[in-house]
Amino acid sequence: MKGRRPSTRSTSSRTGLVDSPGRKILSEVLLVCELLMFITLTALTGGKPPSTSTNSQKKPPQQLDDIVVAGMACRLPESDNAEEFWSHLMNKEDMVTEDDRRWTPGLHGLPKCSGKLKDIKHFDATFFGVHAKQAHRMDPQLRILLELTYEALIDAAVDPQKVRNSRTGVFVGASGSEAFEAFSANTEDIVGYGMTGCSRSMFANRVSFTFDFKGPSFAIDTACSSSLLAMDCAVQAIRSGSCDAAMVAGASLTLKPNTSVDFLRLNMLSPDGACKSFDVSGNGYCRSEGCVAIYLTKRSVAKRIYAHVINSRTNSDGYKTQGVTYPSGAIQKQLLEQVYQEANINPADVVYVEAHGTGTKAGDPEELNSLTSVFCEKRAPEAGPLLIGSVKSNMGHPEPASGLCGVTKVLLAMQHGILPPNLHFNSPNPDIPALLDGRLKVVTEPLPWNGGLVGINSFGFGGSNVHVILRSPDAPKPKVYPKPTLPIVIPASGRTEECVKKMLQFARENIESKGLLTLLTEVSSTPLNTFSHRGYAIVGGENDVEEVLKLQSNQRSIWYVFSGMGTQWSGMGEKLMQISTFSESIHKTADILKEFGVDLVKIITKSDDETYTKTINSFVGLASIQIALVDCLKALATPNVLLKAHLHFT
Repeated sequence: MKGRRPSTRSTSSRTGLVDSPGRKILSEVLLVCELLMFITLTALTGGKPPSTSTNSQKKPPQQLDDIVVAGMACRLPESDNAEEFWSHLMNKEDMVTEDDRRWTPGLHGLPKCSGKLKDIKHFDATFFGVHAKQAHRMDPQLRILLELTYEALIDAAVDPQKVRNSRTGVFVGASGSEAFEAFSANTEDIVGYGMTGCSRSMFANRVSFTFDFKGPSFAIDTACSSSLLAMDCAVQAIRSGSCDAAMVAGASLTLKPNTSVDFLRLNMLSPDGACKSFDVSGNGYCRSEGCVAIYLTKRSVAKRIYAHVINSRTNSDGYKTQGVTYPSGAIQKQLLEQVYQEANINPADVVYVEAHGTGTKAGDPEELNSLTSVFCEKRAPEAGPLLIGSVKSNMGHPEPASGLCGVTKVLLAMQHGILPPNLHFNSPNPDIPALLDGRLKVVTEPLPWNGGLVGINSFGFGGSNVHVILRSPDAPKPKVYPKPTLPIVIPASGRTEECVKKMLQFARENIESKGLLTLLTEVSSTPLNTFSHRGYAIVGGENDVEEVLKLQSNQRSIWYVFSGMGTQWSGMGEKLMQISTFSESIHKTADILKEFGVDLVKIITKSDDETYTKTINSFVGLASIQIALVDCLKALATPNVLLKAHLHFT
């Protein structure tokens, strides 16, 4: 953890967990032990100390300055978060459903199934500073983007308040606003807030406004490749110095049937309501919803690393005799060759490719045959086949958000060390020879893997192609953690008491995850202005302790009252000696007392009732322990600590 200036009157933003002075002192002291036992942020960032600033600094060596995915958040079909999404993937659950949440199944001859988010109605406008009139005319896509931006920052262990006024860019892939069509259908109902709530430019600009990001901010529409192109733009912007970090997002909601009818008339949709990627029965794609946000930053300042972004590039099909929507495998091949040559990477070293894989008659062969020519031509036999998959088979096709949905799947696979299975693949498409001869292999069952290089494809139906190369983070060196002998403090904060309790329970359930607890401590130990409730749990003692309180507007100071004679007990310093700051202070005092024939360490650690029958032992024991506790408070830079002597009255 980053060092802090020792001062009992520090202006540091760290505060106690609740208003009770006694509990504050206990929590802060125990937190020292927690920080020593748990994996540090330095370890999480590959041995390089994290920085709390996102502003431009002197460039570190190139190997420390690469771009990483540090945080992510999502709302996907039947999945309110990444954990639910991963569970559906691993359990081979089809996230495409038949129900009337959007319109009556089969309306206008449309396929009966589609992928839908669970909840698009609720939005905490006050939390994001959105006026009620604006909130009622705000596209649900934008509402969700605001939520995901916040969640992705927290997931990256970044305090949203600390990146205000930073050079953070916002890049959003989105194709349209069906909400605006509904809001403006009747001119009598137009109130003027539809433009600021539904314009695609606002999908990025509102995020920049709300979080006070000063970097580039724009929305991108290249249809199905929009969100991955947004990621490419963000990567180039960070590398060129246009911004220091970036929030990249994609959003797609199917609120009205009109667009679906358009695609139906173009013969693009599967009558079966499924994306049967790479299968002989592939007959179109299934429309779906999805919203994803990822936070990109430089490795040198990242507190968490999901993946390294090695390279990204885009190109366009240009003119094609078959028509504007027909895919071009030849141009896709050119893009792949360019992106790997620039990165000086042999395509044969790539382990897995997350393909666009819509399940269309033309699209799948064009894509996979180009993959074969680039990745399999010089692939060594011992490397095995190139593994491929497409998340669209599991959740449908969320069009402009699809690229980042694929990224999310890959990030989760890297995190868990398992490639999740594709659905709806039974017989390979005969127009893809490499599937028949084994050079390509579709992942159809959960497959353990050790990570490595991954390619991600995304293509727009107008010919805009994007490819991104990710590399899984280096496996951390195995660490041996001492079994805790002192209780562990888990802090948490939230807008409601229920929220804080849920967070504390989640931490309890993952008490063995030292990295998770360190990130939670980093985020929660500094009060967030928008969180009115704070709490803590003390785990590992004789009795678990939990308390959640609402913060007072006038935060009270912490008082440390020195105790007097009579409060000593045998062995009172034994466990506290495990805290390094406390132990160092005791040993300093012990060195001074040695010349007087006093063995301080023995006095405070020996479990002997006779020890404190001598007045000198009681006096030096109490005084030295309280000096050491004050040193612990100074090391924590605890603010506004007021000291009061024993028997001192005001």
